[in-house]
Amino acid sequence: MFNLRPSIPDYVRDLPIVALNTFCIYVLLILAFRFLGRRQLGQLNVIDLVIILIMGSAVETAMVHGNLSLPAGLVSASVLLLTNKLISALANRFKFLRKIVSPGPILLVNRGSVIDEHLKRSGLTHDDVLEAIRERGYSDVSNVKFAVMEEDGEINVVPNSAPVLTKKLPDATNTAPIEDQTPPPAEEK
Repeated sequence: MFNLRPSIPDYVRDLPIVALNTFCIYVLLILAFRFLGRRQLGQLNVIDLVIILIMGSAVETAMVHGNLSLPAGLVSASVLLLTNKLISALANRFKFLRKIVSPGPILLVNRGSVIDEHLKRSGLTHDDVLEAIRERGYSDVSNVKFAVMEEDGEINVVPNSAPVLTKKLPDATNTAPIEDQTPPPAEEK
C-alpha cells in the first residue's frame, strides 16, 4: 500500500520537545542563580566563569534534545527570547514574581557596621565588602555610611561625607515640581 500522508521528518517532530526543554532549563537556571546568590552576577572569579561556560555547554544538548538541525536551534533561541520577554512582563506586572526574579538591593554596611546576616544572604564575605570599599577609594568600613549590593551584583558605596536626602521625592501622581535645594550661585563682582 501507498502512504498518501507525507511523513514528518524526525527533526521536525522533536521541535515541541526542544521548546519544552528550553523553557524548563531557562526557568531552572533563573531560579538557581536567584537562590544561589548574586555574587555570581557582579563579582565573577575564574571558577564562577568556568562554571557558567560549562553550564552553557552542558544544557545545550538537553535544550535541543540532541537535534542539531537549524530548526531546532531556531526554536530553542526563539523560546529563550520569548520566555525572557514573558517573565520580564509578568515580573513588571506582579510584585511577588518581581521579588522572585529580581530581589532588589541589599544593604551590606549601615553607618560603618557590616550587616553579617545580609552578607550570608548575598553569598559575600567581609573580605568581598572590604575589597569593594577599597576599590572605591575608601580605606575602611568606618569611612562608609552605606554599602549596597544592587540587583546586578554591583556594590555601591556611600561615604560618610555624602549628604543624605531627607526630603521624600514626590510620587508619580504628584505633578508639583520638586523644590530646588541647591544654594544660589555666588554673585560675581
